[in-house]
Amino acid sequence: MRARMPLIGVVCGHQQDPERYYVNAPYIYALERAQGVPVLIPHMPKEMLLEILPMFAGILLPGGIDIDPTRFGEQPHPRCGQVDPIWDELDLTAAKWALENGVPIFAICRGIQVLNVAAGGTLVQDIPSQVSDPIKHQQEAPRWYATHDISIQPGSRLAELAGGRALRVNSFHHQAVRQVGAGLRVAASAPDGIIEAIEGTTSRFVLGVQWHPELMVDHYPTAQKLFDEFVQAAQDGQESLP
Repeated sequence: MRARMPLIGVVCGHQQDPERYYVNAPYIYALERAQGVPVLIPHMPKEMLLEILPMFAGILLPGGIDIDPTRFGEQPHPRCGQVDPIWDELDLTAAKWALENGVPIFAICRGIQVLNVAAGGTLVQDIPSQVSDPIKHQQEAPRWYATHDISIQPGSRLAELAGGRALRVNSFHHQAVRQVGAGLRVAASAPDGIIEAIEGTTSRFVLGVQWHPELMVDHYPTAQKLFDEFVQAAQDGQESLP
């Protein structure tokens, strides 16, 4: 009998005016290609959220706006952008739940930052003003196009998925991981030292990337492979449950 496709919880973004919860479609398409069933998770009271989270075999943390720096013990830098406490609360609750319960996590752009903060890490609030001699991390090329190199740590899960120690990625961020949170390690960096990927230190699938692979899947095979392996990890975890 065919295995049941895993339910993947996709954490929604939040907009105030007009108020709405949303997820950009490319995340959904990439999960569907990987044979995962995407289910959108809007903000709700925490007790309700914790009631529904166990239904998911994996959690996807998408991109979005800046995280409130008070969430990692800092005051806002002058160039810190828009923040949203409702969005932060939803993302961080889902990320902490997945970390505590061994559920696979794939975190993208803002998502890698949420993952790191959920694990007790900190962020660079503004790369251009806080990093010496940075490369361009806010590309003006087509959104699918890879504009800069990253170096991947040998022996990492990402190196295995990417098939080597180098990759080119797209780039749309002015914040980044600074101090890596507990249970995580650096998996890749840009030429200027900016952390471009983190992953869990155990065998379970916990991967955060600073770029947007969902926008690259039609042009770069490795981009879709990240989604494929995430969904497979969710499938494997689902099948191991009693």
